[in-house]
Amino acid sequence: MKKLLGVTLGILTAIGGFVDIGDLVTNALVGSRFGLRLAWVVVVGVIGICLYAEMSGRVVAISGRPVFDLIRERLGRRTGLFALIASFLVTLLTLIAEVGGVALAFELASGVNYLLWMPLAAFAVWLVIWRVKFSSLETMFGLLGLLLIVFAVALWKLAPDWGQLVHQATNPHPTGHETWGTYAYYAIALFGAAMTPYEVFFFSSGGVEEKWTPRDLATSKVNVFIGFPLGGLLSLAIAGCAAVLYFPHGIQVDTLGQVTLPTAVALGKVGLAIVLLGVFAATFGAALETALSCGYTIAQYFGWQWGKFVRPREASRFHIVIIICLALSILVLLTAVDPVKVTEYSVVFAAMALPLTYLPILIIANDPDYVGEHTNSAVLNFFALIYLGLLLLASIAAIPLMIITRAGQ
Repeated sequence: MKKLLGVTLGILTAIGGFVDIGDLVTNALVGSRFGLRLAWVVVVGVIGICLYAEMSGRVVAISGRPVFDLIRERLGRRTGLFALIASFLVTLLTLIAEVGGVALAFELASGVNYLLWMPLAAFAVWLVIWRVKFSSLETMFGLLGLLLIVFAVALWKLAPDWGQLVHQATNPHPTGHETWGTYAYYAIALFGAAMTPYEVFFFSSGGVEEKWTPRDLATSKVNVFIGFPLGGLLSLAIAGCAAVLYFPHGIQVDTLGQVTLPTAVALGKVGLAIVLLGVFAATFGAALETALSCGYTIAQYFGWQWGKFVRPREASRFHIVIIICLALSILVLLTAVDPVKVTEYSVVFAAMALPLTYLPILIIANDPDYVGEHTNSAVLNFFALIYLGLLLLASIAAIPLMIITRAGQ
């Protein structure tokens, strides 16, 4: 049982990274507009995040130190600061979207406007971070997030034309009035959502929280190669439900309610209740991840005490950063900005920061001073460099495509 629960860090990271508010909305939106013609991006993203998360976990298990701490030491304070600013701003933007996502989940369950729920949502995130042990946090929200498997059940119950879905997935091109510009824009959005920077920072810091040693290398790999592919499958199920229910009728997904509707159509009130609980667990888990990641990156760069493995008063600056970030989230969301739009922009801006996140990880994973004999193999480096090229291409193309397509309109 202990080994089984050890996988929950990977599940929480994958659910929070692949099926957070960004992926819930983006996958459903893409499914409603393109069917499964962008499913290949999810597969590419899963492979990429597995490659780099495995490196991060290996670095932590061997060195006992989190990735961002080593980035500053290995690349210098200036380069580390550049990476810090880029990744922190993207993570903060993602946190804003996740807090909004938790509030929207409460709105769906209660009918009360999400603006009234936001302060409570942010306070609940802070309270869990402040009071709940890291092992309990990852177990509780990692396993609750698995309720989103209801999307896969709903897809099966909708009795789709499986041959048509396979045809869509194996014919990656825009259809109807869609252009190659919007197709490429949403491909980058999906790629950015799959490889969001905070995923590796949270995963590596979580390894330190769990006190990984070289004996935990196998646990690290199991977390990666079970957790992230599971998150990818859930993403495909969400896109598949939208492709079946909305795509044939030309209906575009714009709200979280539309994302959850296929489960209600397929499974009734029971399905809706399960998916609402799963959405809450996924968005709340992602809010925990992003809030913690904001604190992790800042504290590790400046060399402060950090983490939940020490008492809050011993890591006061770490917790103050988290409180400030949550307060900023409330202030931004109280302007009545649409959390769904924040979500869409956050995954695109995440794509811009990807090279600054993953190049340092690749450098550290090849440095014997940190990982000893456990450096990357030649084959792993080959594929990692291919992905680095893809990350650079996505980073360069993100803003021009956003401007040309008017954010995918």
